[in-house]
Amino acid sequence: MTFYRHSGPRSYLTSTMTDRFDCYYCRDNLHGKKYVKKDDKHVCTKCFDKLCANTCAECRRPIGADAKELHHKNRYWHEDCFRCAKCYKPLASEPFSARDDGKIMCGKCGSREDGNRCQGCYKVVMPGSQNVEYKNKVWHEECFTCFECKQPIRTQSFLTKGDDIYCAPCHEKKFAKKCFHCKQPITSGGISYQDQPWHSECFVCQTCRKPLAGARFTSHENNVYCVDCYKTDVAKKCHGCKNPITGFGHGTNVVNYEGYSWHEYCFNCKRCSLSLANKRFVINGDHIYCPDCAKKL
Repeated sequence: MTFYRHSGPRSYLTSTMTDRFDCYYCRDNLHGKKYVKKDDKHVCTKCFDKLCANTCAECRRPIGADAKELHHKNRYWHEDCFRCAKCYKPLASEPFSARDDGKIMCGKCGSREDGNRCQGCYKVVMPGSQNVEYKNKVWHEECFTCFECKQPIRTQSFLTKGDDIYCAPCHEKKFAKKCFHCKQPITSGGISYQDQPWHSECFVCQTCRKPLAGARFTSHENNVYCVDCYKTDVAKKCHGCKNPITGFGHGTNVVNYEGYSWHEYCFNCKRCSLSLANKRFVINGDHIYCPDCAKKL
């Protein structure tokens, strides 16, 4: 939309003839009378108003020789007729815009008609008003609100989900992953264990609270433990060597029998040291024997 400023109304040059001079149209003597010079022709005011005057685009009446005339792009107006089509403000010395339908409007009304529409209230966003632009769309500042809490975002940071806009706290609350331990949103960082997200500060040993990110650990009944605490407080003790059965490295396989557990490499005949894993054996007191050694007891 282009705004113009009119240079002001013009008046035709009228003079009073002192010598013999005739009107181009009616041939009346112009001596001592007012006349208008138009297109190098001398015309009496009566013939000018009747035959030469431009027609006002607003009231459709001739713009006489004594009237003040304004023109814009081959259209003409009386000075008093050159007004905003919306609010009727006189525009002879004001900025104005000419619309495609021929209407003349002041700057304010023209902006209302042709300006950007707020994506919140669909009213015009006036030039110079407080507004927010995002991805070629515009909002009044008070209309640019969080989809969840409905509060204006103003200078806060915001995030989007589809076409919806959220302030940072609401986005975190609604969409951020929840820590498996504390159930609170994970806003940055975090680690993943068994397809579950954790805060780094929540992923600690259940016993000593030592951070486990980047360290060796194991889990037991939904709790995680560092190696030392697991050995001391959680792991079963081998009935043979009395050391913890941790599952770390050597000794991963375990033999269980009647409430007792052994490292697989400790499950041997007490007498001949034959490995009895996956074989028949005999228990005598706290010791195990192969069938042959059991017969010799």
